[in-house]
Amino acid sequence: MRPRYSALQFRIQPWRRYLLSYQSRGRGIFLIILAPLIFDQIDLLSLPAAGVRVLDLLTESSWPSRGFDDIENNHFHLQVESNLTPPSEIPGCLTRTYGSESDILNAYYDFIHDNFPILPPRNSQPSPDQPLNIPLSYESFQQDGPLLVYRPASPLSLALSAILALIPHPDDPAPLSENSVTQRRAYAQKLATLASAKVESDCDLESSSELGEALSTQRCAISRTAFHEYTPVDLESLLSLLVLSIYEYAQRGNLLKMRSRVNQALAIAMGKSLHCCTLVDQAAEARRRAWWMTPLTIDIEDPEFTTPYPKFSSDEDCWSILIQAQQVLVSATQYVIDLDKALSMRTNLQPILKRMETLDSWAHSVLTVADQLQSSVRDSDGAVHGEIVTARTIRIISKIKLSSAQIKIHRFRAFSDIPIFIKKHCDLTVAYPDKPQSSTKPETGALSCSCSSLKPLAEASAMKSYEQPDGYTPGSSIPQNPNTSYLSGFPFSTQHSTQVCFSAAILMSKLFQGLPSPQPLRNGYHQQTSDKRELPRTMPSFACCLMQSSYALLMLFYKARVAVGDGKDTIGGLGPSTQLINELQNGLKRIIDVSSNYSQSFEALIGMRGTRFLSLYTYKLLWSAIRLTAC
Repeated sequence: MRPRYSALQFRIQPWRRYLLSYQSRGRGIFLIILAPLIFDQIDLLSLPAAGVRVLDLLTESSWPSRGFDDIENNHFHLQVESNLTPPSEIPGCLTRTYGSESDILNAYYDFIHDNFPILPPRNSQPSPDQPLNIPLSYESFQQDGPLLVYRPASPLSLALSAILALIPHPDDPAPLSENSVTQRRAYAQKLATLASAKVESDCDLESSSELGEALSTQRCAISRTAFHEYTPVDLESLLSLLVLSIYEYAQRGNLLKMRSRVNQALAIAMGKSLHCCTLVDQAAEARRRAWWMTPLTIDIEDPEFTTPYPKFSSDEDCWSILIQAQQVLVSATQYVIDLDKALSMRTNLQPILKRMETLDSWAHSVLTVADQLQSSVRDSDGAVHGEIVTARTIRIISKIKLSSAQIKIHRFRAFSDIPIFIKKHCDLTVAYPDKPQSSTKPETGALSCSCSSLKPLAEASAMKSYEQPDGYTPGSSIPQNPNTSYLSGFPFSTQHSTQVCFSAAILMSKLFQGLPSPQPLRNGYHQQTSDKRELPRTMPSFACCLMQSSYALLMLFYKARVAVGDGKDTIGGLGPSTQLINELQNGLKRIIDVSSNYSQSFEALIGMRGTRFLSLYTYKLLWSAIRLTAC
């Protein structure tokens, strides 16, 4: 029987043949052959939800356990797809589940809160992390999934447990084995399903009570102990939906369900008038966080929105910056859609280019404010309620979103001097005046991840033809003809936009690396300190920004390689070419490390890591060709 190999292997083999026969061919010819493959890979990174795998569409036997082994050492060995059905002789695996609501709440603050603060700060000192240590074999699984030793009582504790179940158990000897991954997936899916059912049950209970009675008594129809002391029980379904939206995006890769969860959460929030709640009591902070953590697809400047921002005692401006960053990113995403449409339809660009200037100024001003640490932020204020780490994390996330917005604002101008880029993205006759144009429509419907928008986004058309224009050589500018005046009027030069994309991409790679890792208490010590193993980060609701950084770094990498191949010592505005290439390589390595960390827990993000590996491999081949020419 012929072994089943992944499609990736068949795509790599032809490139090796090109490389082996390179010395008998010209550098320009090789680059022209390879460039379509390069841009076909890189362009995917700029699209909404780039690289996210849809786990719901994959069977157990078709889900690959690994991609590349040792990318840095050029050991590009690909695993044959393996059957993930666990052998019966494998002993039971450990999955991170908990035995009480209080243990789940403590784990929430250890693993989730700093990146996704939907609850008020801790109301008690941190406790040791105590996941259940009960190995279970696959034979013990019931028809509806694995057996739960303890079933959480709240929809919120169920949803949080689904996320926590994806984090490897501290005593699991092989947390990345196929059996452990499969078992974590099964537990998480069962808990997420139970959480969804509990949300519906709570909503039915609330709707069954008389509206007038509920308003007069101010009592909820749900009779159970609150999961958090200062968070009303009737907010738990809303918060559960916010957690489940991240689960659907990062674990299942199901953007339709992600959007459904958030839309339901927004409807609940509006129904409870959380958008205009100015009541001050012990639950005020919980209501504010519930409202402002709900992704909004509507204008936050609406005068009906009167709910104050939540507050960190260590940083009073942090929430305002986060909301502004989110709005800048949404506006930048809409700008990209409108620019692609205008370019493909050859309509008047001036209104859109004016928006480019306004958006650039807006993003820059908010980023400047985000960089300013307030005097109230003091390390000495590291008490239980200070949320020092949480506030700093939110600032980092805000700057990541703003940097992603900057790349979206400037990426066309920065890379429009690459002919294949301008053709692939905009279908412009100006780039290829002598070639027939495709009749492909300029956009198709798509869904973005939750960090940019929840509405259908337009994607740039993917051209099927990659013919080079007459007289084209790698690194050359767009052929000049009378139609190039259509692209005049940009408020920024190509060099300036390139510098912005470079700075934003490098900054993002450092910011992602600077996000805190969980450090739960275990046996009297922080777990990460005791076993020297970095725990996976959680709640990557802004993972699409990771792709924007990769996209810009790889496009710049291409330009730098071509410039070096042409004998240029410097690259316009970016400094010495050798130094630039080193910075880009380091940035890509940081991005790969971060995505690998996330994908330890969230399987849908493995697609992001794999996409980037393939692109980096493409560049290694490209660089090998340029080095051969220089010798």
